[in-house]
Amino acid sequence: MYFSDTQIIALLNGYFLAFVRIAAALAVAPIFSARLVPARIRLLLALALTAVIAPLLPPMPIDHPMSATGLVVIAQQFVIGLIIGAVLQMVFDAMVVAGQTAAMSMGLGFAFMIDSQRGVSVPVLSQFFLVMTTLVFLAIDGHLAFIRLLIDSFTMMPVGEAGILRDGIWATAMWGSRLFAGAMLVALPAVAALLVVNFAFGVMSRAAPTLNLFAVGFPVSLTLGFVIILWSLPGLQEAMVRLSAEAFGFLGEFLAG
Repeated sequence: MYFSDTQIIALLNGYFLAFVRIAAALAVAPIFSARLVPARIRLLLALALTAVIAPLLPPMPIDHPMSATGLVVIAQQFVIGLIIGAVLQMVFDAMVVAGQTAAMSMGLGFAFMIDSQRGVSVPVLSQFFLVMTTLVFLAIDGHLAFIRLLIDSFTMMPVGEAGILRDGIWATAMWGSRLFAGAMLVALPAVAALLVVNFAFGVMSRAAPTLNLFAVGFPVSLTLGFVIILWSLPGLQEAMVRLSAEAFGFLGEFLAG
């Protein structure tokens, strides 16, 4: 079988451009980008998805990947993939911020663990929130929805010179601020209750200066914090599902232009 130079370049374009978007998304997406997942596994998954998706795509609009137009399109696909993965990763990061805010309020800010997603130190409570978020994300088939969205992205935002615009990047940044505002709502019950406790101990210290607040206040704050977190666990699950739905909804609107 004989292939001309034009056919070989078109074949490489079809697979390479799809691979760039898929690999960029998997590099930052939750669960897939975790340090516990070897880079070879991510690479093999990206190649497998590319082998399935690329034959279904229309002919690519560029003649040569190393031309000026080709480099622009490659950069566009890389940015699109990063945004798809980063938006979902924001949901997990928001839960980490919520856990860190609650931990600082209840006196657990000094207890740190290694985050399996990023490999950095986070409070123990943030790690607990992250594990719960991961389990909920897997339970609602969020990983499968992510792969489906990644496949549909080539239909909603086809490979071309137009690609992503500046308004799309700005909308992504603005949406991230709303997401972290939702994370603060998750930590609000614990923070508000512990604020009342600290205020009460402040009044007690003024009424009884000899009272050892470190010996009394710390165990009370810690115990009350755990009780509030246990009471708010159903709300954590609902918040995770809501934020994930908002993330997928935003990505749908973003890819649709």
